[in-house]
Amino acid sequence: MWRRTFLLLLLLLGPGAQGKPSPDAGPHGQGRVHQAAPLSEAPHDDAHGNFQYDHEAFLGREVAKEFDQLSPEESQARLGRIVDRMDRAGDGDGWVSLAELRAWIAHTQQRHIRDSVSAAWDTYDTDHDGLVGWEELRNATYGHYAPGEEFHDVEDAETYKKMLARDERRFQAADQNKDSVATREELTAFLHPEEFPHMRDIVIVETMEDLDKNKDGYVQVEEYIADLYSEEPGKEEPAWVQTEREQFRDFRDLNKDGHLDSKEVGHWVLPPAQDQPLVEANHLLYESDTDKDGRLSKAEILGNWNMFVGSQATNYGEDLTRPHDEL
Repeated sequence: MWRRTFLLLLLLLGPGAQGKPSPDAGPHGQGRVHQAAPLSEAPHDDAHGNFQYDHEAFLGREVAKEFDQLSPEESQARLGRIVDRMDRAGDGDGWVSLAELRAWIAHTQQRHIRDSVSAAWDTYDTDHDGLVGWEELRNATYGHYAPGEEFHDVEDAETYKKMLARDERRFQAADQNKDSVATREELTAFLHPEEFPHMRDIVIVETMEDLDKNKDGYVQVEEYIADLYSEEPGKEEPAWVQTEREQFRDFRDLNKDGHLDSKEVGHWVLPPAQDQPLVEANHLLYESDTDKDGRLSKAEILGNWNMFVGSQATNYGEDLTRPHDEL
């Protein structure tokens, strides 16, 4: 029961439930807008021998910290195992291609998401068969009900029924092979749809449903504002609300027809962004591909190991040409 109560609170206490935004809310809809996080907060400063950005991009921030504590020998050994894993995850031809390198970087950057799903896995996989069926997820989230008695014991049954239908639709979108059960990857897509290209349409549909109160198929400026601000009788509209109206007019309404269609909503909440993993993969390939054949051998990667991974020897500013025992 507490789960359903919590879900309803989330629904009712949305951004429009208060007269002004939270002090740290930032621009309108920041909670709705998905912006890809940078691969690293470190400067990309290879020219001065600072490879921290590359380490965190290639390994993920937490694992990069682990590598910083390794000896050079162990760091290289573990890198070798990563190279084998990258190739096996691709075509297994003995080389690391640009696509395989990019896929690895994207994988490491989503580790925290996968970890959160793993932590919650047993909550959903109640029969412990390694898959999560729709009924398992529904029962874990909303509680067990006999057919035809859904939400008979809650005050706002219709609201819950709508939430349940919305979750089922999202589950079906995440279930790519349509076998009515979710693998870990598919459950991750259900829980974090903004991270998966094939879930883009469902994110847009859900956003339209949240904002389009008059159900005309568009988001009007007043609906856009109401998502963040609730008018307070007798009080003048804050200046930031007018700024948001201007944002709507100048930057959200791309075709200047006075409202947002689903394409414009998609451009807003899932804005096009640079493919950061691809940019970094190209960089690592360029710096390591000694024979310039457009792919990396294991030897080429290990030959440039200090750019890919860190160790106790790669304290920046030290002379890396000296023997390790002199460092």
